[in-house]
Formats: sequence, structure tokens, C-alpha cells
Amino acid sequence: MGTFRALAANAHANNVVQGGSSLTQQLAKNMFLSPERSLGRKIKEAFIAVYLETHYSKAEILKLYFDRAYLGGGSYGVEAAAQFYFGKSIREVTLPEAAMLAGMFKAPTRYAPHVNLAASRGRANEVLSNMVEAGYLTEGQVYGARMNPAKIVERGDYYSPDWFLDWAFEEVQRVMRGKQEHIVLAKTTVDIGLQKMAEQSLQQTLAQYGRGRDFSQGAMVVMENDGAVRAIVGGKDYGESQFNRATHAYRQPGSSFKPYVYLTALENGYKPTTVVNGNGAVCGRWSPKNFSAGEGGSMMLKDALAHSINTIAVKISLAVGREKVMANMVKLGITHLKKTCSLALGDQGLTPLEHTTNYAVFSSGGMQVRSYGIDEVRTLRGDLIYSHDRDEPARKQLFDRKVVEMLNTMLQGVVLNGTGRAAQLDFTYSVGKTGTSSSFRDAWFMGFTGQYVTGVWLGNDDYSPMARVTGGSFPAQTWHNFMVLAHDTDNIAQIPGIAVHPVQQAEQDRLAAAQKADPTVDIPAPTPESVKDMSTATRSVLEKIGAMLKDARPLTPSETPRPDRAEAPSPAPASGKPQPSLASATSSNSGTQTNAETQPVEQQGSSSSASPATATIQR
Repeated sequence: MGTFRALAANAHANNVVQGGSSLTQQLAKNMFLSPERSLGRKIKEAFIAVYLETHYSKAEILKLYFDRAYLGGGSYGVEAAAQFYFGKSIREVTLPEAAMLAGMFKAPTRYAPHVNLAASRGRANEVLSNMVEAGYLTEGQVYGARMNPAKIVERGDYYSPDWFLDWAFEEVQRVMRGKQEHIVLAKTTVDIGLQKMAEQSLQQTLAQYGRGRDFSQGAMVVMENDGAVRAIVGGKDYGESQFNRATHAYRQPGSSFKPYVYLTALENGYKPTTVVNGNGAVCGRWSPKNFSAGEGGSMMLKDALAHSINTIAVKISLAVGREKVMANMVKLGITHLKKTCSLALGDQGLTPLEHTTNYAVFSSGGMQVRSYGIDEVRTLRGDLIYSHDRDEPARKQLFDRKVVEMLNTMLQGVVLNGTGRAAQLDFTYSVGKTGTSSSFRDAWFMGFTGQYVTGVWLGNDDYSPMARVTGGSFPAQTWHNFMVLAHDTDNIAQIPGIAVHPVQQAEQDRLAAAQKADPTVDIPAPTPESVKDMSTATRSVLEKIGAMLKDARPLTPSETPRPDRAEAPSPAPASGKPQPSLASATSSNSGTQTNAETQPVEQQGSSSSASPATATIQR
């Protein structure tokens, strides 16, 4: 009935003004569906809800919902939220704390207490009033809860890379499949600095241009050329929608698919300078059109790619064979494509993560790349269960390096004098490709430097067209803005097939001169060092130190007050007898002095005579 009421209201307003989901429908959406606001999704949601209602009891459905609903702060489910906000299990929350949690279901970002404590407490008061009105609480209980509102654990400038962690959790499930069950600790590949920069770059574009140019969502993936994912942004606002568009949204790549076609052509005897005439490109009754009238005559392959000429790309795919293009996609790990006339124009979906991983193959000189977000998994005792370096198969050469180098020179032309000029950097060379799907529903820029491979997508969840947004506009600008922030050195590795940028050459010359003047000077390796780049010996030493610290005897705070600062010892008395040392004074007076900082505040257990050694001390 709620769904029909919402449909009637939305039809009357000719817009989406009401939601009509039951709790079961919301569970269906959270577990199985994307957040797109469409009639099609509501129909799927209703069918899944009927299935859930017929296979689970109301209590089971409620528990499933409570265990999966997003409650802000990167917390899924009431147990995680209770731990995050109050530092305790959901079984131990008080009435005002429970009211605060219940109030967050409506809008977790708006009412999350670590974001807006006043709004969260106001919402909790509404919950308490509703409980009295429904007969579940008395006025006295509500008065007490209002006079003693919930207090949250102070977290300072807490930040959670939520988009990345959602995907990393899926990765842990993948690598642990078939292994014995454990409570585990996983070390991820995320770079918090890059993650924040990626979110900032994408959100700035959406806020500044989205409303005026009719796009409301975006996604970004950042990785190194071996597949180590450093940042994932799955949408505009994680609090509003946790659907990860970077890892789960299949969108048409448009012309950013063309490098796969040109790679196949280069493998089959074509050269960047090969001249092709785009006229007469026909597949059955269909013929491609170019973005601008008058394009598509005779030109070299490198120019056709730089200016994203559709007719030439289609003609090449037909000439070399679409089966070969699809075979190369299978090499890259993409197996769901179908042989269509417009294959060369990117008419079938790829996720931003898949697409970025494929471009990493180009940046690594044709080496195989598998995206990964987990470096290692250990038990709570520290036993190593999974190591990426140890347990994943060795990378192999997928494509001839010379072929990939030729392709990279063509992709550099896209940035230097083609559709991707907005992605030019003044400190290093960048290469990449723009992409725009039919009716401006998707806009992409895919590219890389010698250090990072990054993909950017912009569009709408409901596939509605944007206002003539192309990949060379806001996606390329977003990519550029991020890359400027992300690179913190001029000593960047060289892209296969691309000359060294003058700025990088100057830096290399400076380092070489410094070493010549002083042979003991250590020249840093290209790209900033990361934990992943540690030598085996260094990592082994750090792991041993960590194990020693973990096994060390825990220290208990002394009850003896300590001075705020070091003081000079008092002079010896005239008798010449030595003064007691600070250590001996502490020993002799143990248990007789306390102060506010070391006084036990909350005793563990029910015994009132618990010793200070077993007390929880809060500061």
C-alpha cells in the first residue's frame, strides 16, 4: 500500500517526491540492488521482498535489516554502530543511546552524532516521544533519558575510506574462500592521502558542475601499474548511497574502449602511421557516425585515435576481426562481451575498476595486471593466512612490449593534441583516452603517468543523458586535478614507449650531479617509497619488532603522582646520607597516593574490592 501511495503522489507531482518502501523492501535494496530511482528497480525490489517474506520470519527480516543498514561512520549494522559511537556492544546500550541509533536509520549522514551531535540528539528526542505515544515508554523514562542524553566516544578527526573498505571486505571474502574460518586482520593497499584527494577531486566536480550539466554521480579508481589499488570513490556521497559505482556499475565505456581495438590492429601489422580511410564503414544495415560532421576521411591511425574518429575505429575492428578484439579482452579478464557491430565504440558495460585495471596493462608494458586491495591476512595471533606476494600467481607478459609502447605513443597524442588535452600535466607526461557513450549517458577519462593509473567516470544512476558532457571535459579535468595533488615528486618512472619529460630529466640530471660530487649520496628510486616497496629484510625486521611488542608484558599505570616536569634532585643533607631515589620512594609509598589522572573510574566485574590493576582507567 505504501508503494501504491508513493506512486500516486509521484505521478501527481510528475517527479519523485515520496518513497514507499517497506522495511523488507529496503532490505532487498540494501542486499541486492543499486540505488537508482526508477520504476524498474522498484519492481525488482518488490519481487525480492516477496521472496524474503515467504522464506524468513518477521523477526529474521528485522535482524537482517539491523545487521546491514548503514548508520554512518562507515558502520554497517547496529552492533558496529554501537561499537563505533559508544565503544560498547549493542547488548549494553542505554535507553538514550538506543534512541540515538534508532534515529539514524532515517538519514545516517545527517543524524550521525560524530557529524552533528545536536541534530542527532534532537532526532533521538523525537524517537523517545514516538515511543511514549505508542505506549512503549513512560513519561518518567523519557524524562530521565532526555536529561542524560547519549555521549559518544571522542574520535577527533576520524576518517574512514568507506568505498575502499567495502570493496576490500569483498576481497577478503574472496581470498579466504575455502580456508578455515578465523577472526582475521587484513592489511590493505589503500593510501589514505590519495583516497582523500580522489574524493575531494570528484566531489568538487560534482558540486561545481553537476547541477548545471545534468550529472549527479561519478566514480574514480586509482592504482599502481601492478594492480595495487590505492583509492576507490564509488559515488557522490557514501552516506546517501552505499552502492559502489566504481566496482559494481557496468557502464558503456564509449570511445575509451578504442585502445583495445587499436592494440589488436597493431598486433596484426598496422602501425601508428598507417593511413586508413573511414568512409564506407558499414556493418549490416548499420553505419557509424562521427561526433562532428566532416570527420572520417583518410588519416593515420595515431590521428584517428587522438581525435576519436568512430568510423575508422569500426572499420579497423571489421578489418582485423572482432573475434580477435574479443580474444584480447578475454586475455585482460573481460569475458562478458558480445560480438556486435558497434563493439569498437564501447557499446557494452565495464566497471571503472575493470577498465582501470586494463589500462594498467598498458602502463606496465603489456604485463598481466590483476587489481587487488589486500596485501596480507593474519589471524589475531599473528599467523599469516594469506599473502598477495606469496599466494597469487606470478604475472606474465600478455602483449608484446613493443606493441604496447606503440599504443602508448598514440595515447600520448590524445593528451597532447587530441580530445584529452585537459589532462596535460606540466611536470610529467600523461597518456590516456576520453570516452563518451551514446546520448551523453556516460563520460570517461582513462589515463596514467609513470606512477599512477586512474579512471574517472561521470553520469547518472538512471542512465538519463547529461547536457553534452564528454570525456574530454569534466572527467579529464577531474583526472588532471587529482593527478596534480597525487604526485609529490618529479622523480617519476618512465612510461613504456614515452620519452622522459623535461622536468623529470632536469631532476635526474640534478640527482646525477649530486652523486658525482659526492659518491656517498643515495639516489632515491623513481616514485615515492611505500610500505609495499620495502625490502624483504626490512619487512622481516619490522614484523619481528611487532611480534615482540605484541608479546610484551602489558604495563599498568602507577598510582603514584608524577611531577609535570623533571626536577633537579635535592642536594644531599649535611649528614652525607644519600637521599632516597625516585624509584625507591615510589616503591615504598605504593598504594598510598592517588590523583585524578590515575584514579580507577570504572571497575570491571561486580566486586567492589577490585584491585587497581584490573580497573579500566578513563582519561
